[in-house]
Amino acid sequence: MALQFAPATKRQAKARIALEGPAGSGKTYTALRLATGLGARIALLDTEHGSASKYADLFTFDTLALTAYDPKTLIEALAAGGAGGYEVFIVDSLSHFWMGIDGMLEQVDRAAKRSAGGNSFGGWKEVTPIERRMVDAMLAYPGHLIVTMRTKTEWVIEENDRGKKVPRKIGMKAVQRDGIEYEFDIVGDLDQENNLVVSKSRCASLSGAVIRQPDEELGRTIRAWLDDGVEGGPNAVQLRDAALVPGTSRDELLALYERARRAGILGAPVVDAAGSATTLGELIADRGRAARTATTVADDPRRRRMLALLAQAEFGEQDQQLAFAGEVVGRELASTDQLTPDEVEQVVTRLESFLAQQEPAGATA
Repeated sequence: MALQFAPATKRQAKARIALEGPAGSGKTYTALRLATGLGARIALLDTEHGSASKYADLFTFDTLALTAYDPKTLIEALAAGGAGGYEVFIVDSLSHFWMGIDGMLEQVDRAAKRSAGGNSFGGWKEVTPIERRMVDAMLAYPGHLIVTMRTKTEWVIEENDRGKKVPRKIGMKAVQRDGIEYEFDIVGDLDQENNLVVSKSRCASLSGAVIRQPDEELGRTIRAWLDDGVEGGPNAVQLRDAALVPGTSRDELLALYERARRAGILGAPVVDAAGSATTLGELIADRGRAARTATTVADDPRRRRMLALLAQAEFGEQDQQLAFAGEVVGRELASTDQLTPDEVEQVVTRLESFLAQQEPAGATA
């Protein structure tokens, strides 16, 4: 297919905000103020030993506290947040998924020890795809996303307004992988006085802004900018719900997969029908495989005959059916869909023989 350009169009979108700062700069408090301006229902993933709950008398939000920080856990939390309909999701803080217990650095170290050479290159090769899935899940969240990040700090000596030399703690580099700031629309650096310096912004009116003690009004300003545009495409939750409609055909699921691909949300975190975390792409693909299996059974009379005989033989549980069929064909099976037409015929023949032996003498006379 030939590549084609099209006129650029500003579409409605959701916030992707990163707040960086040293300890005591007000990252959690500022995140909650911005979130309150962005939406009504707020979920906060707390990696700071439950400290965010100290603001529960000032803000209305739900919280989930973690003690280990595997990036896959963040993906699961995002899936739960999307399924729960939270308009704003706060990760406080993203730094723990880099340097905390079970975070990226620990996982790289463990992977390096498992690798043949024992060096970090092998560890990064194994773990980097996990981090990429985590970032994709954050960017595809169906609501607004705010993350906080710790910064490495150092002390500088400055002259105050009285002409006296005093020490001041300043934030330096964010505790996360290099370049993580590129993933966000707005990045703000907080100092000890809770001043926000916007170091990166795709919102022109905020570029380079210095905001003293940012509040809910800043959240409303960002939301107005995001809402100014043509209606955006479907979000992950909408496509997930469409994929789970009973009777959805394989062709319909292929169309849903293509819509998700074009929207860039195949990696979006969602929950499946059983409530387990997965990605939108994996969910649609699994449903497509199930639809293909159902079509195969419907179109194949011998396969239908096999399933009917398995039920007649009272192999009600799926593991019992697979064990019987696997014994007949001489290999383990994860699904009867794996059986070839010849193997289906073998299982049917064995079942018919088995059932004939179960009939009482004279039953067919």
